This record gives sequence, C-alpha cells and structure tokens, in this order.
Amino acid sequence: MLSTRQILTKSKRLVNVCQKQQVVRGISTTSNCLIKNSTENDKTINSINQQIKPISTLNKIINNRFEKQISVRNYSSGNAPIKFNLADVGEGIAECEVLIWYVKEGDQIKEFDKLCEVQSDKATVEITSRYDGIVTKICHKIGDMAKVGEPLVEITPEGSVADAKLNAGPASQTTAPTTTTNINDQSSPSSSSLDHHEYDITKNGQKYKVLATPSVRNLAKLNSINLNTIQGTGKDGRVLKENLLDFLNGVSQSKTASIPIVQKTTTTTTTTTFSPTESLQPPVVVASPINNKERETRVPISGIKKVMVKSMNAATAVPHFGFSEEYIMDALTFLRNQMKPMAESRGIKLSYMPFLIKATSLALSRYPVLNSSVSPTETEIIYKNYHNIGVAMDTPQGLLVPNIKNVESKSIFEIAQELNRLQKAGIAGQLTPADMSGGTFSLSNIGTIGGTYCSPVLLLPEVCIGAIGKIQKLPRFDKSGNVIPQSIMIISWSGDHRVIDGATIANFSNVLKGYIENPSTMLFDTR
Repeated sequence: MLSTRQILTKSKRLVNVCQKQQVVRGISTTSNCLIKNSTENDKTINSINQQIKPISTLNKIINNRFEKQISVRNYSSGNAPIKFNLADVGEGIAECEVLIWYVKEGDQIKEFDKLCEVQSDKATVEITSRYDGIVTKICHKIGDMAKVGEPLVEITPEGSVADAKLNAGPASQTTAPTTTTNINDQSSPSSSSLDHHEYDITKNGQKYKVLATPSVRNLAKLNSINLNTIQGTGKDGRVLKENLLDFLNGVSQSKTASIPIVQKTTTTTTTTTFSPTESLQPPVVVASPINNKERETRVPISGIKKVMVKSMNAATAVPHFGFSEEYIMDALTFLRNQMKPMAESRGIKLSYMPFLIKATSLALSRYPVLNSSVSPTETEIIYKNYHNIGVAMDTPQGLLVPNIKNVESKSIFEIAQELNRLQKAGIAGQLTPADMSGGTFSLSNIGTIGGTYCSPVLLLPEVCIGAIGKIQKLPRFDKSGNVIPQSIMIISWSGDHRVIDGATIANFSNVLKGYIENPSTMLFDTR
C-alpha cells in the first residue's frame, strides 16, 4: 500500500510527465505533417505510451484514495452510527461527571452544536459535536461518570438520517409528551430522577436548564426532590446547597407543625405570681418516632471533592512546617484607596490581592526555591522561572485554585484584570483546565470569610502556600513607645520541609513584609 507521501511524490512526477507528453505530442503532430512514416517519431510515441500505462494506474490509486477520504469526511459509509468518544479534557483526567445534556435521543444536530456539559476533577467543560446527523443513543445519564476515550453518544451521519429514523423505533419517531410538574408533588424513589425535565424550568414561555452543582443534584436525588421546584438564590438562579437544605427543613418543619405540643397552662388571678425559672421554661415538644432512613444522608464523592480527597491524601505524605508573621497594612491601604478610582475607570475591581500577588512574585525572585517542585523520584529540585500564582476560591462547585500565569511580567492592573476574570469564571462554573493547571505557588485569602491564623495544606507539587488572614485594627507600639492603632494582617505559611528550611521562609517573609509595608519599593523591582 502506498503511503500519502509516496502518492504525492508520484503525483508530482505525473504532472511533469503529462506536461512533457503534451509537448511531445505537439512535436509529433508537426512531424507527422512533415514525415508521416518517420521511424524516430514512432519510437518516441511508443516510449511515451509505455510511461502513460503506470501513470494511469497511479492515477486510479490516487482517485480511489481520495474517494475514500471524501466518503469518510462526509460520514456516508452506511447506516452504522458513529461512536462519539469523550476526548481528553485535561492532563491526568481519566473520567468526568455528566452534568447536563443539551440533546436527547432522536434530536437532529449540526457540527459544533453543544452536546453536554461535563465536570472533571479540575474544571467544567462543554462538549460539542464534530458531526452532522441525528443522536441515536445517549450512553450516560446525568450524574454518571464517563471515562475518557469511551463512547459518550452515538450519532448517525447526516446521509443516513432517513434510515436512522426508520430503524430508531417509536422512541425517535414520536414526540415526547409535555409534562406538567406540580410544586406540591414529589417524585417517588422509583421514578426516573435523572430525566431531562427535572433539570428544566419554564420562564416567560422558554425552557432553561436548572443550574446546580453535582453535590446538590445528588442530594436532591437521594431525597427525591425535583430541583425545578426550588427557587435558587445563586447567580442566574443557580440552586445552592443552602437552598436545598432550606427546602428540606421547610418540609420537616411542616411535618413537625402537625405534632401536638403540650404546654403548661396556668389559671391566674390578681394574686398569682410566677417564678423566673418557670416563665422561661421552653415548651415541651413530644418527640416523634425517628425514621432510620432519615438519620443520615450519604452523598457520593465526585467532581471537585474527589480530587480534593486525592490531593489531600498525597499532601499528608509530605512533611509540613508552619510559619506566621504580622504585616502592617496602613501604607498599602492608603495606596489602594488612591488607585481604586483609576481602576474603576478601567472597569477593574481593585482589591488587596493584586498587590499581595505582585509582592509575592517579587519576593519569589529573591528566594526561587519557594517557587520550585520536587521531582517524582525525589532526586532533583525543579526551579520554575515563571510565577504562576494560584488563588484559592470558594465557588459553588467547591474549593478551586486557578492560577494567574506569568505574574513576574504583569503589572498590578493586569493582575487585577486577570483575577477578576478568574473570579467571574469560578462563580459561573466556567474555569477551564488551562486556568487550573500549571500553578507554581498558591495563596489562600481565607480572611475574606474570617479567621486570622491558619494551617494551609500544600497543593502538590508546589512546595509553599500562604493563608491570608483578615485585616484587624489593633493597638501597637510605635518607635517612641506610644500605643497607636494599626491595620494588622497575618499570613500563615506552610512549606515542604524536604527542600525548605525555617530560615529561608523567614527571610522570604521579611522581603515580602518590606514590599507590603512600603509598597512604593515595589516600583524599584517591578519589571
């Protein structure tokens, strides 16, 4: 069998020979007019005819090869459906959870139409079709784990749609009946809680997908709750976990409301007196029998929580050590307040984090071992000449740590702009695998929620992580011994004790402290 390269080479030779053939034929025609019985002319024609025979054979091979390629491209090779496999969505990802199906069996689709949305250990990805045709089989239900490289759906090519409709059976030929869901009705455990309509909500005459995380969906399935009966308070109407829990508590409260309550009644007169302890006694509630099935709820570990289990188990094998330091934030607060109007004019929300991220990058340039990793064989330290600093975020999908690429070459405004993008993508569940991979150092701003000191766990293969506490106004002594109020922030560091010692991280913290407490010094070292 000839390879493609051989075919192309011979096709070029074919063109050259054909050109020579035309020239020779023109010469031979002229010669025939002059000397019809020329022996030399006959020899020339015979030699050309001998060359044409193998060339014509080669031409047939080329035509057959291209006809096969065209037939494969047009997907017209019979009625057999094409198995659309789940492609590799990221390095090291072996399976994904199916979140939403945008199609159903029997739907007509075009190339680049959205098929489904899947969630891997690192990000949520939309899967689009590479074919035109009809969906003949959906291989996974919502909530199933689809393995990379295995069929996700089966699509019959566009050229065989008519045959597919004849062979698909009544399911694909009939229109699914419209179902009306009553808010007071709850589906039984035997009902199909994975049907598409359970994730649809009708608004202004149009159907929309109910947005919810996998853990919320699983919890709803276990409690036989239809998600479109719950009013979501998250962004774009996303059903949050607390919405589902409030709904469940509301159901339980309505059940307990019917339970008789025995209260102590007292007939009083003008001479009746109440003791303080008696008046403060709570009402006595008769306990109802507890159903053993309601004593606990088990939710499968999947998606983001699954990768957290793996990463935390791996991190426990690494010896950690901690270090904490106070940072005075007064000067940085003053600088931020000056730059906020300028940032708002550019459409950028300017927090403390861009300053801290840039200061961290400058300090890492002085102590690059904190921006390294240990080789899998533990025989080498791999120094990273780029600073991809991750920022831990509390998102509806769980704890995610996207990173800002090449911080060492970015300005504070560029860092703020990228941080805003990552925060919006995290809330919307649109972080990509590229946003989540390649980190070299991490910061966790736990102080926005609360807390001062923390013991962060390493995000391997990184060797250092910092947890930023909340900013507090505390009394401190100045150089003259006077008590003054100062804005204090505490950062707790955790390091890989295999490659980092206490002196290194203390010196790194001192450099960072200088940048934070005197932010104008960052101008000297910023590239």
